[in-house]
Amino acid sequence: MASRVAVLASAAALGAAAWAALDPDRGGLAVLLAGFAVLVVGAAALESGTESVKDLALIATVAGVAAAARVLFAPIPGVQPLTVMVVVAGASLGARRGFAVGAVAALASNFFLGQGVWTPWQMLAWGACGLGGAAAARVLRRRIALAVLTFALGLAFSAFLDVWEWYAFFPHTGAAFTLQMSRGFPFDLAHAIGNVVISVAIGPELRRVLERYERRTRVEIAWA
Repeated sequence: MASRVAVLASAAALGAAAWAALDPDRGGLAVLLAGFAVLVVGAAALESGTESVKDLALIATVAGVAAAARVLFAPIPGVQPLTVMVVVAGASLGARRGFAVGAVAALASNFFLGQGVWTPWQMLAWGACGLGGAAAARVLRRRIALAVLTFALGLAFSAFLDVWEWYAFFPHTGAAFTLQMSRGFPFDLAHAIGNVVISVAIGPELRRVLERYERRTRVEIAWA
């Protein structure tokens, strides 16, 4: 029932987004509604795959640590340890949990760093990083592989938000797009390089910790 309601809500949001997109002046509203629709679908998928309260507790705990790391590193422009932690969470805990950790950590950290119309898009982007980690789980035990993936995702994450901001708030012209992307590139590069440093320093160890913690949350009942 909940999943059906979520699908209907997301369909309504996508319809409203399509209506808003017909007018360039409503670009910000269109992308906000579209982001909301995608997040609702993601929440429905998580709800259908969650098996226990312990599963939710696991997601909340890992997301809380990731959010705290983001807040701690906030004074360093562009550096986002949250990206590495979400990728590792996806690799060690699976796609649903990885997406949820990214989305919840983005929302939680923004209570300290500032909520706004950018929040749904950060939730979506970090959730996608969790999915990326899950998709590449087999190769991410190697530091170099993790560093390469998080470098690419750091650039992709930041570029995604730059494009969203351009579409939502700036003229839809090539000049405005070039200005927006070039203005954000130093921070995008800092994000990617920071990911490499964090991945090489603690990436595999963090994965082992998360896998061990996940195993401890599982309870198996054997009937005699």
